[in-house]
Amino acid sequence: MALILPALSIAVVGYFGSYAIWGERGLLVLDQTQARLGIQQQKLAQVSSIRDRLAHRIQLMEDGHADPDLVEELARGQLMDGAPNQVAVPRTVH
Repeated sequence: MALILPALSIAVVGYFGSYAIWGERGLLVLDQTQARLGIQQQKLAQVSSIRDRLAHRIQLMEDGHADPDLVEELARGQLMDGAPNQVAVPRTVH
């Protein structure tokens, strides 16, 4: 009867100890988790960069003070996409 408490304690410590090493969040999976975290941080940096560029373009197109260069770029992009069987020839400004 006196050995039940120590045996139970060893079983509990063994269970949680094995989970801490071999479990889904244990020490052996730490490298894989850190590698996945690094990949996700790179993706976040790319998405943030794209978002910042789009926010800047939106700021340049605000009403009342649109950037003329951006307006020309957008207009040329739209005008050069004509209907089928149409040819658009860009002209140089004299």
